[in-house]
Amino acid sequence: MDVSFFDLGVDPALVRTLEEQGITEPFEVQRESIPDSMLGNDICCRAPTGSGKTLAFGLPLISRTPRADPEFPTALILSPTRELAEQICKVLTPLAETFDLEVLAIYGGVPYGRQRKALSNGVDIIVACPGRLLDLLDHGALSLEDVGAVVIDEADRMADMGFMEPVCDILDRCAPNRQTVLFSATLDDEVSDLVENYLHNPVTIEVGPKEVSMDSMEHFFWLMKSSMKPGIAAEAIRKCGRSVVFCRTRKGADRVGKELIEEGIGVAILHGGLDQKQRDKAMSKFTSGRCIALIATDVAARGIDVEGINCVIHYDPPENGKAYKHRSGRTARAGSTGSVISLVQNPQKKMCSNIQKDVGIFVKFCPPDFNQLPKYDVEYIPPPQKDKPRRPKRDARRARFHKKSSRRQDDRRTKRGANPRGGRPTGKRRHPRGKRR
Repeated sequence: MDVSFFDLGVDPALVRTLEEQGITEPFEVQRESIPDSMLGNDICCRAPTGSGKTLAFGLPLISRTPRADPEFPTALILSPTRELAEQICKVLTPLAETFDLEVLAIYGGVPYGRQRKALSNGVDIIVACPGRLLDLLDHGALSLEDVGAVVIDEADRMADMGFMEPVCDILDRCAPNRQTVLFSATLDDEVSDLVENYLHNPVTIEVGPKEVSMDSMEHFFWLMKSSMKPGIAAEAIRKCGRSVVFCRTRKGADRVGKELIEEGIGVAILHGGLDQKQRDKAMSKFTSGRCIALIATDVAARGIDVEGINCVIHYDPPENGKAYKHRSGRTARAGSTGSVISLVQNPQKKMCSNIQKDVGIFVKFCPPDFNQLPKYDVEYIPPPQKDKPRRPKRDARRARFHKKSSRRQDDRRTKRGANPRGGRPTGKRRHPRGKRR
């Protein structure tokens, strides 16, 4: 028997808003977690990225969040990255408007002034990265003492990025009787310590495989020289369609982006060296379909949920098997399939073999063969054509020429009057040659 959002206890007004967005059936993680979360229980949920976690914690949070006083928010969502914070805010804002609640994303890379002004006007739900939130707390821009519900999203990513201590500091500043909801792809190491120390009798929910499944992806390890990579990557993108290309460094991402544009591929570039406006512009360009490929460093390996990515290309090999899984997890999401292509140089073959062992796949290294790739329905998106500088109109060129010509004549007359060569004294008229009186 099918279960609806209404059956899970979601407010009818929110159900109608979801229906207007075309969302009618809950995913597994939503079916499992929403009822307990609506009751106010602490939740510890292991679920893979892309499984529908945002609505799983967002719908109960919105239903249970009271209106806040200025600078005293009543609900908090912690996110490891700016992109994920912005994405969560984008999903929850139209739902929160149903109950006249304000949602604000707080992260670094943008001016403090706008965030402080929004907080002083009153914000009910904050979606924040730990670093900027602590900065604002230390400067007295807000208080968390009224926060009655906290969501920690991508907790394992928080641990990977060294955010566990700031997260604990933030939790200590919230109301002691708060509801705490934690979502993570894994529940080991520091994440298990966080659960033990900060969640009270949590309901434990496990959805999907414990790790990113490699079975739903087709893996290719293509051997080639470095000079072949731009052309091979470009052709793979043409064959597969929407793709994410991972590079090791920021400079590498910029370089590869330029090379793929020269190959005729429309791209957006995303890395930590860009300011927030540039990052938002890149993500908007890719998600809206105005380009076919996103060139990124590992900053985009987690927390970015973009539908319809057919292919992940490891332009530079990842550091280890865990990074390979995180990168590759951008494709084959929500039950779909995808292709993962590693561009391997001979000196990198041993490292890539070790990555295969860590991940649990065994793929032969071979020369590039595009016939191996699955067939995708691809809408090719070329890079924008640069406008050539317009030539000035003929009359304008002629006017400039005459202006220069008259100026030169004036210069010659001035020099002649100043007697620069030591000729006849200034003021005495020279007669044309051969016509002296």
